[in-house]
Amino acid sequence: MTRLESLDPRDRALIVATQGGLPLVPQPYHAIGATLGMSAAEVQARLAALLDAGIIRRIGAVPNHYALGYTANGMTVWDVDDARIDALGAAVGALPFVTHCYQRPRHLPDWPYNLFAMVHARAREDVAGQVTAIAEVLGDALRSHDVLFSSRILKKTGLRIRD
Repeated sequence: MTRLESLDPRDRALIVATQGGLPLVPQPYHAIGATLGMSAAEVQARLAALLDAGIIRRIGAVPNHYALGYTANGMTVWDVDDARIDALGAAVGALPFVTHCYQRPRHLPDWPYNLFAMVHARAREDVAGQVTAIAEVLGDALRSHDVLFSSRILKKTGLRIRD
């Protein structure tokens, strides 16, 4: 039996109710609770337990960078020393302008990059400064890099379960 199959029916209903996002109202947990027949405190407690159990990964805002004026969105890709990637990834991920940072496998000979870091700026020149800052953090472990700029917005969704 998978974790999804073993979910408490109220937890499952809560996941279905929130997987598309929290309602944009002053008290979202109250609104969700009213829909599901739970108190706001129960909604919060259940969400916290689902987070702790690893059933849901996070609760957070997903801004539309373009609407906020950040139109130079670049996925920076880095070829760094595999033996140091954990520490380097943590250091890059801690930079205030990096929104996502993760390791991916190389696909040699065409794709040598193993560290990815997403950055957002109002202009490509600003991204160039961010790339320089990341390169300084990577230091002598850096072999090569590139920046892949976004050309359009794709709808971001995670796994969805049905009622």
